[in-house]
Amino acid sequence: MQVSSVTSQMASVKLTTRPPVGQAKSEPSPATNGISSSNTNDTPTATATTTGTAGATEPEIVDPFCNADNPQIITFQDVTSAAFKIRKGVELTPCVKSHFSDLIDMDIYLKKEFLQFTGSFKERGARYALLMLSDEQKRTGVISASLGNHAQGLSYHGWKLGIPVTVVMPMKASLMKIQKCRNYHATVVVQGADMGEAKRIALKMAHDRGLTYINGYDHPHIMSGQGTIGLEIIEQVADIDAVVVPVGGGGLIAGVATAIKNLSPNTKIIGVESEKCPSFTRALENGGPIFVANQETLADGLAVPQVGYNAYATTVPLMDKMVVVKEEWIALAILRLVELEKCVVEGAGAAGLAAIMAGHLNEFIGKRVVLLICGGNIDTTMFGKCLERGMAAEGRLQRFTVTVSDGPGGVAKLCNLLAKLGVSIKDIMHERAFIRDIHHVEVKVICETRDWEHSKEMRKVLQETYSKVHFYDMPMAITE
Repeated sequence: MQVSSVTSQMASVKLTTRPPVGQAKSEPSPATNGISSSNTNDTPTATATTTGTAGATEPEIVDPFCNADNPQIITFQDVTSAAFKIRKGVELTPCVKSHFSDLIDMDIYLKKEFLQFTGSFKERGARYALLMLSDEQKRTGVISASLGNHAQGLSYHGWKLGIPVTVVMPMKASLMKIQKCRNYHATVVVQGADMGEAKRIALKMAHDRGLTYINGYDHPHIMSGQGTIGLEIIEQVADIDAVVVPVGGGGLIAGVATAIKNLSPNTKIIGVESEKCPSFTRALENGGPIFVANQETLADGLAVPQVGYNAYATTVPLMDKMVVVKEEWIALAILRLVELEKCVVEGAGAAGLAAIMAGHLNEFIGKRVVLLICGGNIDTTMFGKCLERGMAAEGRLQRFTVTVSDGPGGVAKLCNLLAKLGVSIKDIMHERAFIRDIHHVEVKVICETRDWEHSKEMRKVLQETYSKVHFYDMPMAITE
């Protein structure tokens, strides 16, 4: 599909009606590997479902460019077209060799997309989608629903191009991201409990106000714009064995895979999801996109409950592997990127490194791998939590309870012991009321050590000194 061929079709959202429940509908076009092929001759339209009592219908407006029965698959030509059009509006981000190469026995390169002006790769697709609007659509304006990064990219480039932008952000969106969109002169509507509800609100507003809705991960122009990252990676790093891409709605991996597989067919494309929002993994199991209830996650940029139809259809024939990582590994990866690379990134941006550290990509040991560090817009409070959770996962943040004498110097002895070991006490609390021995006190301690070996030394000394000492959870990242 030539994405440029659908530009003239990008009209405001309108309504049609699906057949009532039980009535047959037209069959989808022939599928390849379970994916329907694209048909660009059909003008995309919104649809409405039938609900309520007999004869009553309540229209449910849907994205006109995301049709389950007619997915639009982008091509390499679409990506190169996007690269030409956005070249003067986005940063050419570096792709440099990482310090992790010496620690993991893998030749690792980091594509630093968090260095874009708004802090994420989303600028690429947003700018291309805006540039491809008709003059009338540019005057009227666009709307989208987003948790933050797409909203920022759309708001910033809409401002720079003189195109009115409205973004609907769910109530759980980061306050920092909401304010940034306002700083970029966008109209910000904070409504909806989650992304699904925010999207429904945005589509309704698009229909009512004649605005053009731009899906943040499934619009063909968005995917094509994100694919320009793949073109840059191929130019920046030679002989790549694998590219690891964080996956939320699927638009990023769709574009990157399209670019890289056309230029370097032997390079493996690896997708990474959080265990809290494995939407693409469930789609693969289902044979197509399916709604997945997401849980709260450190990688909020990946928390998309259903992958895009276009993104899924484009990605599946090109992707070599999809892995799911635990939250503790994402937290540890954020910590590692700060300490070794001096990079402050969000959970989604750290997902690729988390997959390597968790051992999911050991087949690439001794090979050359590019990690896409896709975003750096992490909330300040969340950042602190991630660092602490990462330290706990690595065994550097310890928690234990010990029973000591309640007489003079009892607690002081414990503190002095830890000080001699070089352990830093972060928090300490006494408990007298709920222990049977009135001559003793239970002390709960949270402390920091240099590394796991240091933690083991502390544990050994405490167990030799006190008869009642209890250590909490074993570190996630440690196996013995």
